[in-house]
Formats: sequence, structure tokens, C-alpha cells
Amino acid sequence: MAVKIIAKNRKASFNYIFLEQFTAGIQLTGTEIKSVKAGKVSLADSYCFFREHELWIQGMHIAPYWWGTFNNHDPLRQRKLLLQRKELTGLERRLQDKGLTIAATSLFLNEKGYAKLNIALCRGKKLYDKRETLKQKDAEREMARGGRFS
Repeated sequence: MAVKIIAKNRKASFNYIFLEQFTAGIQLTGTEIKSVKAGKVSLADSYCFFREHELWIQGMHIAPYWWGTFNNHDPLRQRKLLLQRKELTGLERRLQDKGLTIAATSLFLNEKGYAKLNIALCRGKKLYDKRETLKQKDAEREMARGGRFS
């Protein structure tokens, strides 16, 4: 079984410059992992934060499982991210710098079927950086089509 990408956060790559990337495990309940495998996940407004030297994600929406009963989960609950202690302390130290944040970039299932989250330490883009990104994408699209007057 190959790696299967479930959800991407396209908004993050538009709003932030990625400085460092990590892969983290997520602590999920039974109905949450079933919804993830069904692809019912949104990373649009999610962000990561530290609480008591542990990394948590807020705003990741995992839809309630269709067949779940009263045991179903809260769709927007905070979920703990699992990283090595060395990575956590390094991230926490780097996060003290002004203007840095941690954003979720994509969610995938690895070969063993575990849900993993790609996160990135990032700095916010300025408005002119966003315009430049749009210009580059537009130019690449035109080049792929074969030019403007073809």
C-alpha cells in the first residue's frame, strides 16, 4: 500500500513561506480514523500551538463518522501531535522568534495505515510576495499551454 494523501492545505502555501517541515503522528479516536480513511477532513483553518511542552492542532475538521453512534467525536476538538522530544524542543524554541507559526500542510495515510500530518514552521508572506507567487503560477500555466498567442 502506497502513501495516500487525504487532505491538503492549499491556503497555507499561499499565505506562508515554509522554513522547515516535519511529519507528525496524530492521536485519534476510533470514529475519527474511520472518517479520515473516508476522506472527510479539512485543514483549511487549522494551526498548531504548544501547551505544556506538547504540540496540539486546533481547527482541523474531521466530520463525524456516518455509522458512529453516541460514541462519535467532536469534529473540531484539539488533537495532540506526536513528534520526537528533540523536534518538539527545537520547534518550541524557534517559535519564540517574532512572526513564526506552525501550519498543517497535508494529511496522509502511511503504508501501515496510520494517519500522519505534515506540518511546517513558517513565516507569513507579505502582500507583494503573494502577488509574485500568483504571477509565477500564471506564467507557468501560460508556458504549459504553449504561449499566449498560440
